[in-house]
Formats: sequence, structure tokens, C-alpha cells
Amino acid sequence: MQHIHTDVFTVDPLHPDAAIIERAASLLRQGEVVVFPTETVYGLGADAFQPAALERIFAAKGRPYSDPLIVHIVDEESLSLLTPAIPLEAKLLAEAFWPGPLTMILPRGPRVPDLVTSGFPTVAVRMPRHPVAQALIRATGSPIAAPSANRFMHVSPTTAQHALGDLEGRVPLILDGGPSEVGVESTVLDLCSPVPTILRPGGVSLEALRTVLPNVQPPQKRQAENQEAPVEVQTQAQRSPGQMLIHYAPAVPLLLFDGSEATMRAAMLAEARRRQARGERVGVLIADEDVPAFQGSGVRTHSLGSAAAPEQIAASLFACMRSLEAAGVQVILCRSFDERGLGLAIRDRLLKAAGGKIWG
Repeated sequence: MQHIHTDVFTVDPLHPDAAIIERAASLLRQGEVVVFPTETVYGLGADAFQPAALERIFAAKGRPYSDPLIVHIVDEESLSLLTPAIPLEAKLLAEAFWPGPLTMILPRGPRVPDLVTSGFPTVAVRMPRHPVAQALIRATGSPIAAPSANRFMHVSPTTAQHALGDLEGRVPLILDGGPSEVGVESTVLDLCSPVPTILRPGGVSLEALRTVLPNVQPPQKRQAENQEAPVEVQTQAQRSPGQMLIHYAPAVPLLLFDGSEATMRAAMLAEARRRQARGERVGVLIADEDVPAFQGSGVRTHSLGSAAAPEQIAASLFACMRSLEAAGVQVILCRSFDERGLGLAIRDRLLKAAGGKIWG
């Protein structure tokens, strides 16, 4: 695609400057794309009702049309523009979790372009709580369709610098509102299936959803059976973004280890030594509690936070992956974490970064 100049404007994340927001909104109304912060990760937005603008999202990211987009709104009244039917379950969930990191799959309305939905009769909708995202949607005067602001399948961006690294020369404007708070994408909940089912775990936990809808089902577990499986998955249309078997992945292999903490540490150290003996530069992603075990090992170590604080792990996960990638390591070894609460989303991202495979 044609190389264009990319401007980066810093905005106050709590009280964004109206003139800067209007500049970005004007671009969106003209059919351009803009990178903006949300509480989950940075998004690459376009007017949800302009197909030509939506095309620019797919071109900038190198994203296949089989991967649908999430439409971001700023008030519940906007739902009527996107769906002809708002079930009671959606109203209850919106009251509990909007604005926030929950995306709902609802029946698609006639105005929603095929590019948003990958041709499915459903549409993914969420209401972000980040003040910059809310101000941008209001100023644009239209819902904004936005996937994460990165190259397709790469690690999601939690800072404007991450987005710039992936999309410089491909987008005209990036709004820099500082680091994302949650650090992993929204939970996607399918309300068009017979039973409400999580398609992608994220910033709202299964346990929290069940306080509103006790019958919410967790996502179906999948693992790669062989190296060819991911190719097939990636070419099929998906009901929700983030369902491909390889996703959120750094440019170097990531090996995911599971088991007890002692077992994971021993297996990671053994694998690190084996690769160091071959002359490889090794990086590891661990918890604060693991740090003493890796001192003096010669590997580049990044702690994601305390294993007992999944919100710390989630907030730093993608940034630490990118940091190790930038440091020039040739492989990343990462431990697993408890699946309760936000841990389910963390494990999902790690499994997809590792291509669905677990070592150790």
C-alpha cells in the first residue's frame, strides 16, 4: 500500500483536548482510519458505515476479510443502528458492564456492512470506557469499527509507540493516550447461540458474567494437532475476532510451559540452557515469584508481575512480549498462570501466541 505520513498527537487520557479529538473525528468522517486508545488495547478505527473506510483497516493491518470487526458505540441508543433486536440478556449485561471491556454478539441490522461481520448475520458491539475513545465516537457522530492497531497476528499494542511501530506509514493519525489499563482485549460473548457462550475471554471474567447470567458457558478449548492446523483455521470466516489458533504472536517463537511452579521453572531453565548451548539468545516471561530461580542464568528476564495478581500480568503481557522481541531474543519461554478470573484471558493469549502448543 502507499506510504503516508503518520502524525502522533498526545492527548490527556482523562480530559482529551477537543481540538485534537475533532481533528481525528474529521479524518474518520472523511473515510480515513485513526489509531486511538481504549482501556483494553489500542484500536484502529474507521466509520462503521463506510465500506471504503473499512477497507483501509484491512489494508493497513494486512488483515483477512474472514476476521470480523468490533463496532464501538458511546451510548445504548446507538445499538438500534446496528441490531434490530436487543435481547433482555444484552440489556442486563450492558447495565452491569458497559462502558467496559465486554463485546456482545447480536443480530446484525441492515445498515451494517459485510466487511464488519465477515458476512455473518451477527455483529459484535461494545462500549469502551476510555474517555478518549468515548470523545472520538461522539465527535465522529457514528459508531467506529476497530480491531487492534497492529499488523495482523502480531502482538496487540498497549501503547501508541507499539501501534506506531506496526503501522507507521499506513495510517494518518495516532492518538497517544498513554498505556492501556487492562492490557488484553475485550471479552466476546455470543448472545445469538442457544446458550450465551464466550468466544474470546478478555477483560470481563467468566465469573463476573455469571453474576448476571448464570448460564454463560466458557470458550471451547482448542489445541493444534499439527503444524498445518493453523493455516486452515486462518482462512475460514470467524464469528468473532481473536479466534484464530495463532494470534497475538511475537515475531520469534514463544514456548508455553505448564505444570506446578517448580516444574515450570525447572523445564524452562533446562530449555534455556539447551538453547544457550547452541548460541541462541533466550528471553523468558515469568512472575515476580520466579525471579530468584533465573538469577545468574544468562537469559533476558521480564517479570509480568505477581502470579497472585492477574491484573498485573494482563496489563504487562503484550508490552513485555514486544520488549523481548525488540531486544533481539531468538526464542521466548513463558510460564502459565492460574485460569481463574482474568487468568482465563491471559492463558488464551499465551496459547495463541504459542500456536496452541504447550511445552514441558
